[in-house]
Amino acid sequence: MLPFLKKGSAKKLQNSVYWLMENEKSQSFLVLFYKKEQESFHLYEEANRVTDDAPNQPATTSNAPVNLYGLGDILRDSAAFAALLDQLHAAGSATASVPRPARPYLIGALAAVWPAPVVVITGRIKRAYTIAEQLPVWLPADDARPLSRFSEPAPQFYERAAWGDDATRDRAETLAVLMDDDARALTVTSARALMQRTLPVADFRRHCLRLRRGERHRMDDLLARLLALGYVPETIVTASGQFSRRGGVLDVFPVASAAPIRVDFFDDEIDTLRYFDTATQRRHAEMLEDVLLTPAREALPALLAQAAPRINPAFDEDRAALEDGADFALAGYYLPYITPHPVSLLDYVPQGALVIVEDADEWRAVTDEIIENAEGRRAEYIADGRLSPDFPTPYVDGAMLADDLTRHTVLSLGRAAPDAPAALDGVFRPGGRWGGQVRRLLPDLRAMLTAGERLVVVTAQAARLKQLWQESAADFLPTSQTIAAPPAPASVTFVNGTLSEGWSARVPDSPALHLLTDAEIFGWSRPEPRRRVARQRRKTPESDYADWREGDFVVHVDHGVGAFGGLVHRTMDGTLREYLLVRYADSGAVYVPIHQADRLTKYIGADERPPELSKLGKPEWARIKGRVKKAVQEQAQELLTLYQARAKAAGHAFAPDDHWQNELEASFPYVETQDQLASVQQVKRDMEAPVPMDRLICGDVGYGKTEVALRAAFKAVMGGKQVALLVPTTVLAQQHHDTFRERLAPFPIKIEMLSRFRDKEAQSRALPRIASGDIDIVIGTHRLLSKDITFHDLGLVIIDEEQRFGVKHKEHFKALRTQVDVLTLTATPIPRTLYMSLTGVRDISMIQTPPEERLPVVTHVGAFDENLVRSAILRELERGGQVFIVHNRVQTIDTLRHRIQEIVPEARVLVGHGQMAERQLEAVMSAFARGQADVLIATTIIESGIDIPNANTLIIDRADYLGLAQLYQLRGRVGRSAQQGYAYLFHSRKLTDEASARLQTLAENTHLGAGFDIAMRDLEIRGAGDILSTRQTGQVSAVGLHLYTQMLSDSIRQLKTGASAAESDTATAAGIVIDLPLPAYIPDDWMPEIALRLQIYRRIGALTERAQVAALRDELADRFGLLPAAVDNMLYQIEVKLLAQAANATHIIARDDGIQIRLPYLGRVNRDVLAEHLGDDVEVSRVAVTFPRDDDELWRWRLLDLLGGLRLEATTPAGEM
Repeated sequence: MLPFLKKGSAKKLQNSVYWLMENEKSQSFLVLFYKKEQESFHLYEEANRVTDDAPNQPATTSNAPVNLYGLGDILRDSAAFAALLDQLHAAGSATASVPRPARPYLIGALAAVWPAPVVVITGRIKRAYTIAEQLPVWLPADDARPLSRFSEPAPQFYERAAWGDDATRDRAETLAVLMDDDARALTVTSARALMQRTLPVADFRRHCLRLRRGERHRMDDLLARLLALGYVPETIVTASGQFSRRGGVLDVFPVASAAPIRVDFFDDEIDTLRYFDTATQRRHAEMLEDVLLTPAREALPALLAQAAPRINPAFDEDRAALEDGADFALAGYYLPYITPHPVSLLDYVPQGALVIVEDADEWRAVTDEIIENAEGRRAEYIADGRLSPDFPTPYVDGAMLADDLTRHTVLSLGRAAPDAPAALDGVFRPGGRWGGQVRRLLPDLRAMLTAGERLVVVTAQAARLKQLWQESAADFLPTSQTIAAPPAPASVTFVNGTLSEGWSARVPDSPALHLLTDAEIFGWSRPEPRRRVARQRRKTPESDYADWREGDFVVHVDHGVGAFGGLVHRTMDGTLREYLLVRYADSGAVYVPIHQADRLTKYIGADERPPELSKLGKPEWARIKGRVKKAVQEQAQELLTLYQARAKAAGHAFAPDDHWQNELEASFPYVETQDQLASVQQVKRDMEAPVPMDRLICGDVGYGKTEVALRAAFKAVMGGKQVALLVPTTVLAQQHHDTFRERLAPFPIKIEMLSRFRDKEAQSRALPRIASGDIDIVIGTHRLLSKDITFHDLGLVIIDEEQRFGVKHKEHFKALRTQVDVLTLTATPIPRTLYMSLTGVRDISMIQTPPEERLPVVTHVGAFDENLVRSAILRELERGGQVFIVHNRVQTIDTLRHRIQEIVPEARVLVGHGQMAERQLEAVMSAFARGQADVLIATTIIESGIDIPNANTLIIDRADYLGLAQLYQLRGRVGRSAQQGYAYLFHSRKLTDEASARLQTLAENTHLGAGFDIAMRDLEIRGAGDILSTRQTGQVSAVGLHLYTQMLSDSIRQLKTGASAAESDTATAAGIVIDLPLPAYIPDDWMPEIALRLQIYRRIGALTERAQVAALRDELADRFGLLPAAVDNMLYQIEVKLLAQAANATHIIARDDGIQIRLPYLGRVNRDVLAEHLGDDVEVSRVAVTFPRDDDELWRWRLLDLLGGLRLEATTPAGEM
């Protein structure tokens, strides 16, 4: 329960009521609550004791899908609805007068009963997203019909740019689903998407391909067909529209399928068809009889090849690509060349389908606006030579679309013509507005119930409002997530969830229905749950092993720093094997066998300077390792001392979660990722422990770290403690202040901000309130560390982006860690072991899973291009969005503003930078956040924490002046909603090698979760100097970052466990030599992709348990077909290596007379007893165990058996043998 309601908290209670009177949004509700508490305080305390003492539980399921299908029955059972259906069936068209908030309800009611597909057309793109998001709320919870968004290509009409993979895939999927007569598909699209010309229906049908078990196909012919259908060959299939062939196995991901298909061939015959999992790459058990492959894109390569001669000669590369029938990024641009007649989505809509034009007036206006802009663009592009005068029109105009609509049953929503009747006229009206004044709300609700009307309240504060209602009405009401049947008349139902707006419906002969949301009750609306994608973006098994290229510097534990030379085959003693080649100084080379691949690591130094290659056969490398080992042992002792001091310090143990904490978490409007939930629970566990918390939350840009921090802050305040949130910039302080105020508005928590955005007078007023404990949460920059700021009872410090603070500030933070709970947030995703070694063995939580609705940001790198800048800004404005432009030179930022206003005169432009007056900068940022400007030109002050979901295009001027981590953080400012984000990184004509490498890395790493890859690449380019102490820098340069952290981890483990140096030394211990007469490699014809072979080899070398070897053996057979003997041999050798490690063996060597196992401890044991124990065929000497090698290869199994026995002997004291 809230601390200010507990016994003995009268002063806090008075303060809380005073705060409530200041806060309009919450005052009525909580003041009423307080009055009731005065009457029955002890009863409340007793009733809530169970909740307060309960252990942490997951938050209530407000983010589970809300389903209100049952409310649709009220409309569906009405005569007015029946009349609308009759009119649609009889006349083929109708108009319904329905206000905007109620339209998803009506569309859902119609979709539930319409026997054929339903297509919804909106004007604006954002409205299409909203309809698609809300439709599942009004459909049956178990509705299995496909719901698709027919998306808009990324470029504007006539813009020569890539469509984007997601738009290409969405559109192809929708066309495929509409071709399925049994699907009853639901499709939502916008005017822009509908206007885009598409593939003629006959061509789509002609290019479909059905595969059946038992059919015969020549593999080469089948691969050619897939290419003609627009499928893209990949090494590993992870997304729809891809295929991969490995010998007699074909993987293909049909665009309209929920999962990819694995086709196994026996000779030329299809033997099996099965789904498989993209993450594990393993097949499902279910056998399929057939599968339909529909075109993977509208711009089919085979058809575009025929149109190649008509292409503008200025684009020779495009013409060549089209003539080759190759798929390439700009294929969609040339789609009009293969559509001789204007074809749109409507041509795919079957007879009997229902087409709903969500707002006919807006649809026509948007269509006209798009055409006007397109024609202006066409004239401009023809004039400057970017477009041929005979380029076909890429869109279907409004008149043609209107004519196409006459062939279908059409329902228009909105205003009817003055002389035309409108169905459902007067049934719906917008909901009332109470603006947080609950005193007015309660009597109004009671009046509605007295009149026998139905009330449904969908709110993120359902539990809180329900309790208020029960206090005033004295009846118990459950809180629900679903409504499966119409509520009874004169009833109120509270639903945990979010909707954008509510409405009222007065259906004739039925009690009125009132749907209320936070927008009506509080005067503000939380964001709706974002679009959920059907497929999870999951890493493949090889994802973590894909970072080696020929020429990269690597470190071999035994031989030192070299250059990776790729994979090579060598025949030794008549046995063929594949090796990893490492080149050294003076033309030296080492051929690393696969079972020793774990001895190699990528080299990352302390700066960007390339390392000096080691010399083979010289003692220098051993001396270097010895020197570094001594240094890391000293550092390990220091780290462990710090860790032990923290563990001994007395901290505050917070109470387990109460129902208020659950309410807060229930109000989170998005679906938490598993990593987010795990991080929240880890933080709570730390806070409830009696020692100070010191936890790092490490997550990529926009992955939800702030929500974890907010929940921790709330828990601290509920425990009667104050919270300090430290941020590096004033802009980030303002962003966090706004976020915390909005999320915590319904609760009596006082939040203050100290930064340049607060004048001295306001700060002076805040200081005594912080000192007295009146302020609960203080958000600020380094100003919070000033000596004039004292806290009454500080319990939690949250530090955002600690690495951006100065050395003195970090020393201050270090002192805090033994006094209060400290939670640090960072978006620099460095590996866990690195953080442990460089940050003092602190606890760490990793948030590595992207929100499911997130789309990768489309990234363009190139020289500054005014035409591209104009196109990018206009594209964003057309979809109602905003644009960030980063220009990191204050002296010339106004010059760029004038230039942008000349390039795009229709855009409203603001400028913001750190040298502006505080109030001026605050006003600029606030105006942009409210949508009062289209473009914000700013310095890198927007780098961290800015979250404006409506801004989804980023332009960076002179990106070559910025660091890789900065560029990645800036790119994270866009694409934070379900909208496609775009980033344009413009550079000077001449680039340094380092700048080129940075920009190339960002262009290559556009996938979700790329932060880890980019952080590691940044370390490779610039070195690890920024995150190392001066003492560490030389050690890391000598042996590389990976080996250094391994050695440090070994030393820490040795000190913690008390084990000997030999037992703890996993980093530099000698590797096991295995030389057996077995060919061990992956044949080229079984796995032809060199990069994939290398990744598999590295996976094999990293195996640590025999169970993992068995699992990988099964996986490889599943993915690639029957294992060749050479692959089986390679996995066998890994088993031998693992058993040899457990037995402390150093060599497993084939001799003429047998197999020799060398063991260093044989001189210290009773060899006669050991020989008797191992068997008559075994000879035991002072250095080795030897057994005969027969010709039938039974020796292979005898070797495993012996090593298993020796493993037991290795753990037995010498005196017992």
